[in-house]
Amino acid sequence: MMKLLSIPFLDELAAFRRDIHAHPELAFHETRTADLVARELAAYGIEAHRGLAGTGVVGVLRKGESRRAIGLRADMDALPLMEKNGFAHASRNPGRMHACGHDGHLAMLLGAARHLAENLASLAFDGAVYFIFQPAEESEGGGKLMVEDGLFRQFPMDAVFGLHNWPGLPLGEMAVMLGPVMAGTCVFEIRLHGQGCHAALPHQGADTLVAASHLVLALQTIVSRNVHPCEGAVVSVTQMHGGDALNVIPDDTVLRGTIRYFKPEVEALIEAAIRRIGAGIEHTFGVQVHVALDQRYPVTVNSAPQTALCQEVAASVLGPEKVRQDEAPSMAAEDFSFMLREKPGCYAWLGNGPGSDGHTLHSPHYDFNDANLAIGVSYWVRLVETALRPAGTPFCQNA
Repeated sequence: MMKLLSIPFLDELAAFRRDIHAHPELAFHETRTADLVARELAAYGIEAHRGLAGTGVVGVLRKGESRRAIGLRADMDALPLMEKNGFAHASRNPGRMHACGHDGHLAMLLGAARHLAENLASLAFDGAVYFIFQPAEESEGGGKLMVEDGLFRQFPMDAVFGLHNWPGLPLGEMAVMLGPVMAGTCVFEIRLHGQGCHAALPHQGADTLVAASHLVLALQTIVSRNVHPCEGAVVSVTQMHGGDALNVIPDDTVLRGTIRYFKPEVEALIEAAIRRIGAGIEHTFGVQVHVALDQRYPVTVNSAPQTALCQEVAASVLGPEKVRQDEAPSMAAEDFSFMLREKPGCYAWLGNGPGSDGHTLHSPHYDFNDANLAIGVSYWVRLVETALRPAGTPFCQNA
């Protein structure tokens, strides 16, 4: 049975979320969004600090004398995607869309900040809460930059927590898993250089398009024939560019794609296999193959004490039967992993229901489920009360 907080400003919060959805901003350009966040925090009487990672905002709320502190993080950026929804709060910025629910993450954390600030006298916690509003989660590593800019030096905290809406997981359920929860990611670019020629005279050249086609297929054997069957990994080619004319075999073709993994040794094996296969393509087709790899996000790994804490809190909000502890991790990546490399913490998934007609994250038809606002706010507030409860104060799930 769900035990949610009474939130008198829930309609205001939903309207705020929809306003953010209607005005999406891309990575490191979340100027309007950051302005609104800082304005709201100030209205609640919460210190608002700006400038980390450019558009990042950190709110600070303290109670009592304890030096203990925790961080709660929400991402703010949208995706470079043309929205195809027809509702009133659809994107007004062409080519930009909140298709990952960051608008909801932002609203839930702001709602928790407001509830904590407005009920500070009656809430039982002792310490500091840092509300971390992070820019540029989508492929640009805003979390990494916040850490490099001094997030944990300027705001010392014992642990940090994240929350992501999760379509496919039923509304009213959460998944809180120990260990790896989101994959690490590396991107690759493979450039093939050959000898261009007339398309009618292919014997006079070295065809990079044919070589690249064989390379795409060969890369698909890495996971199936090199990685242990019980390990998780993905190698996906997502771009292939070569040629401009119908009657010309091009000199150059470029492949790009992504690697996903949960163990560094698996990622190293995949890198070595890509280079080995590339060398084989060179010899087979008489072209030059240049492989470049770029590490992006590390694996997101939940630590044991904080995971147990979040499982306890989620159970107190939703009921123990609504908290999944053994959900399979996702091959998607998350730059909250940079924060978890520095501090212990936990990254949880909040069920968003089936989505609009089954549409999932990064779909042009996606939208955050406003029914989750009360759940998310209740979870964050209960987490603060539990993680920072005064010494000797028990926590009762049935309270």
